[in-house]
This record gives sequence, structure tokens and C-alpha cells, in this order.
Amino acid sequence: MASFQHLGDQLAHQGHVWKVVTAQFLAPDGHEFQRDIVRSPGAVGVVPLLIGRDDVPSVRLVSQYRPSFDRPIIEIPAGMRDISGEPPVETGRRELIEEVGLAAGEMTHLIDLYPSPGMTDSVTNIFLATGCTAVPADLQGPEEEDMQVFDLPLNDALAMIDRGEIADAKTVTGLLLTHRHLRA
Repeated sequence: MASFQHLGDQLAHQGHVWKVVTAQFLAPDGHEFQRDIVRSPGAVGVVPLLIGRDDVPSVRLVSQYRPSFDRPIIEIPAGMRDISGEPPVETGRRELIEEVGLAAGEMTHLIDLYPSPGMTDSVTNIFLATGCTAVPADLQGPEEEDMQVFDLPLNDALAMIDRGEIADAKTVTGLLLTHRHLRA
């Protein structure tokens, strides 16, 4: 059975973290075609699960300005895999400290998410952080310095998904998988 074949990439733009390429492919029928692709080192998202004295599970979220939407977006703590060779779990631990001032006791891998496979090769590794302890945050950049950090009962966060108030793919996926993890 014939398959698609990647013939190569031509660099169109090199940015700070991402690059855009025009990739050349060969279809199973022998036809050549091109696609523009954003090449990315990937990202990590972390669902920090906090269990209160009342045994109600809560999550720590951020509301951060996102230039691509020109508004704040509610998200789980996350960041780019911008340190070469750093394992995803360590990127997650670092981002959790930087953004929300929590050190994870345990990190459980939930999923490797393909956030937009029609335009990028980016993979977002999503983890569940438990046994978290407070540490000083280390905010990076103007968006993080201005973001709001808040704790929310997990059931309230799930209701926000239902109402469309939380729509970020990694956050929706992470919260739903956390809910499933707790029910298992």
C-alpha cells in the first residue's frame, strides 16, 4: 500500500521559538503538493490539583492576556518547551513554579495532545500535579506579570467549560482528564 512521503522543508520564517516552513510532500498517487507548517518545540500544560480541608478538589488557573485573541484567556499553567533537552515533566515543574508559585509533589502524565495538527507539528504534554506546596513565583514577560492567578473548585471549572468560558484546548482536555482521573 502506498503512503505519503515528506520530501523536505523550505524555511519561510524563523521566529524566536517557532519557524514556518513550506513542506513538500508526495501523495500516494504520485502527485506532489505543499503545505505551510509551523514547526514547534512543543509545550507543556499542568493541572495543579489542590484538595482543601473540605476534601473538595480545586485547580489553580490563570487568566492571561493572549495577543493572538487580544483578550485574556483562562488556562492551566503552561509553557513552551524552549530549553533544549529538558524532559517535558521538568518543563512542567518549572512552569508551575514560574507561573503560579507551586512546587509539585507528584506529576502524573495525562496525555500528549496535538492542539492543531492541520497547521503545526506541536505536541502539548499535559500533566496532573498533586501534593503541591507554595513557593515564590518567577513570572516571565509582560503577559505573566499582568495575569491573574486563582483557585477554583474543579466542578466550577467544568461548568465553565460547559458555558464556553474556558475554551483553551489544553485546559479543557486537562480539566476533563483530571475529573476522569479522580473518578477512576
